[in-house]
Amino acid sequence: MRYLDNKPRRSPASPLDSELFKAAEVLSQSMWPGVPVIPAMGADATDSSFLLNAGIPMYGVSGLFVEAADYRTHGLNERIKIQRLYDGREFLYRLVKQVSQ
Repeated sequence: MRYLDNKPRRSPASPLDSELFKAAEVLSQSMWPGVPVIPAMGADATDSSFLLNAGIPMYGVSGLFVEAADYRTHGLNERIKIQRLYDGREFLYRLVKQVSQ
């Protein structure tokens, strides 16, 4: 990303001790005991850099589980098991409800 002064900017990392991250860890353990929450950086495009540089932490959370050999996100043959879709929806619902209280 470049600003008007044409200098590249580095975006800060979002903290791993935030209320949202902690809530995701607790909820994950209640829904899927023993499954760790692991931060990862995606190589896809996002507008997060603008918000991160404004001091707003950003997280991508899905709650979806996909087999490594079946990872076809945004491909013509994208698919996910129905139960995993419902579980991911429930996870996001509970997470938003928790952090909004």
